[in-house]
Amino acid sequence: MALHPLAGKTAHPDQLVNLPRLITAYFTDEPRPSMQEQRVSFGTSGHRGSSLKNSFNEHHILATTQAICLYRQKEGISGPIFMGIDTHALSEPAQATALEVLAANGVETMIAAGDEYTPTPAVSQAILAYNRGRSAGLADGIVITPSHNPPDDGGFKYNMTNGGPAESEATAWIEARANELLEGGLREVKRIPLRQALKASTTHRYDYLGAYVKGLGQVLDMEAIRSSGLELGVDPLGGAGVHYWGHIASHYRLNLTVVDTEVDHTFRFMSLDWDGKIRMDPSSPYAMQRLLQLQGRFPVAFACDTDHDRHGIVTRSAGLLQPNHYLAVAIDYLFRHRPKWKPDTGIGKTLVSSRMIDKVAGKLGRKLVEVPVGFKWFVDGLFDGSLGFGGEESAGASFLDREGRAWSTDKDGIIAALLAGEITARTGKEPGEIYKELTREFGEPAYGRIDAPATTAQKDKLKKLSPEQITSSQLAGEKIEAILTKAPGNGAPIGGLKAVTANGWFAARPSGTEDIYKIYAESFKGEEHLKQLQAEAQELVDKVLG
Repeated sequence: MALHPLAGKTAHPDQLVNLPRLITAYFTDEPRPSMQEQRVSFGTSGHRGSSLKNSFNEHHILATTQAICLYRQKEGISGPIFMGIDTHALSEPAQATALEVLAANGVETMIAAGDEYTPTPAVSQAILAYNRGRSAGLADGIVITPSHNPPDDGGFKYNMTNGGPAESEATAWIEARANELLEGGLREVKRIPLRQALKASTTHRYDYLGAYVKGLGQVLDMEAIRSSGLELGVDPLGGAGVHYWGHIASHYRLNLTVVDTEVDHTFRFMSLDWDGKIRMDPSSPYAMQRLLQLQGRFPVAFACDTDHDRHGIVTRSAGLLQPNHYLAVAIDYLFRHRPKWKPDTGIGKTLVSSRMIDKVAGKLGRKLVEVPVGFKWFVDGLFDGSLGFGGEESAGASFLDREGRAWSTDKDGIIAALLAGEITARTGKEPGEIYKELTREFGEPAYGRIDAPATTAQKDKLKKLSPEQITSSQLAGEKIEAILTKAPGNGAPIGGLKAVTANGWFAARPSGTEDIYKIYAESFKGEEHLKQLQAEAQELVDKVLG
């Protein structure tokens, strides 16, 4: 990973997105479906792109929304669509476009009261709450967000009746149908003007904020946080939950300070990520310089990304916790402090998450379910309660409520962040201190991820890696014990490859959202061994990509 010279520094004015140009391109540019980069393409979680690259504009949203309407008809989904947006500049135009299509198709649509921004977990929670006890007329959802991606990006995600990101079969159907509609010049797309759509009898306002905030007490021990008087700080990073935190603090009488409520669609207040881009990634120390400034002010502080499905935790003793560290702490705490969870409730992790989680699961005597990258693989388990927790190394997680019921089957950065407060209030120890205790028990792993640019063709090559392409029986001086192209937890293809030794592993896979590939590696033998793992993995990938 070549570090940009401005990584960790605030963006220069000439690095900020030109918002008028971005919005103009959304409404005026037309994609060419013959070009792969300009087609509708669902990654790990929805279609993403930029109007400046002709990969996310009005044509894409018209086609994708109509395809979702057709998918609902095919599947007999007749309840309302719950739709929310984040604070990316392209989200509001995309919602307007989608609403024109939904209203023209007669789909009951729930948009936010007061045109409030809506975190991803608030949409998931609304779907689950509506569908609870129903067997027909079920609701689903659309979340308009590119997650933590740069400010010129847009994203459009479909959530199913189980509240979670759509499974591969559904997204493949929607993607294919949307591209057919693009190729057909959008002739089959139904649409009415926005003013008419807003007044349609099928368009309704829903209080996402009120419903979500009131429900939080079912998930977290808010009384323990309140009665402890623990000082907490939160930086919403100008994201979709910007107004949620003040309501949470007021409703539960928490000693919680919201340090900034500004929304700036250029995100000029962010420090640049490792590659010099503005990226609202709460797991990146380069992007989270503003959050790190809270380390001395509060025992525990946190931030969430733009749609509030990811979390970043800062503690006074440890600074910004690596996501893997916090996941291990959260799992260790939750499964010892949720007595109403069933004894056979398992732990979900992605195969690029730390092996520390495996060790914690073994200590707890809980089943571990290791799945490919993508939160959609946890949805069914969270929905039926067979998983108590699902977490990704990229700082996305969700877990059951205190009764063992599904709360959000999509990533929920808000509950993950507030859990750090509950842990500290009930144990008297910050999550950073608890992680140190775990390393004294199990050893201290060294973990790293390398990102490198990759074209669409190169990413396709990487997806097709096979065990036969690793000809060596050794990796970083240790015998290779397993070479995986399918996840052991569910047998699903991982879209890459993972090699495992006694004290380390690496996994290589293309990004589903950006033009990069990723190499993850971990060693329980220290930093030097980790570097050796990374070097040998990089050599293999470079050979494959030519």
